Amino acid sequence: MKIQILILASAILSTGLMAGIFFTWSNAVKPGIGKLSDLEYLKALQSMNRVILNIPFKIVFFISIISVALVPVLNFDLYPNSIFWIFIFILVSYWVGAFGVTLFGNIPLNEKLDKINLKSISSKKIKLLRESIESNWNNLNLIRTISSFMAFLLLVLSLILVNHT
Repeated sequence: MKIQILILASAILSTGLMAGIFFTWSNAVKPGIGKLSDLEYLKALQSMNRVILNIPFKIVFFISIISVALVPVLNFDLYPNSIFWIFIFILVSYWVGAFGVTLFGNIPLNEKLDKINLKSISSKKIKLLRESIESNWNNLNLIRTISSFMAFLLLVLSLILVNHT
């Protein structure tokens, strides 16, 4: 089997898994904990943010970043075919919309929350902290969800197209 197909399959699987994670957070986790009181919401988010930083998550996240970057490099021989440009679009949109948003958006919000001892601040500060995190985090996660899902779909489409050209 050609390395190009293995990397493309890796990109499909890993972006699909990331899209599923982000989708689940957008459509089940965050709406569920959104119904909690301010303190309970922040405790739950703080706990989940700590737990998700596990080895399987990190492996899938980094495989998606690396494989999406390798797909156009390994398929440069397709240039100037439209499939090559689809690969470039996937690379840019995934790196900006999933990786970049995570790195420069969600992670700083998670770190802001992680530094707070929720037992030692007033209920007013807890309310303000939730207001400063919740909608921003949700909006950023929606971007990650759309970007990952779009990358996944385009990668599947490109696999079909590559095998028919």
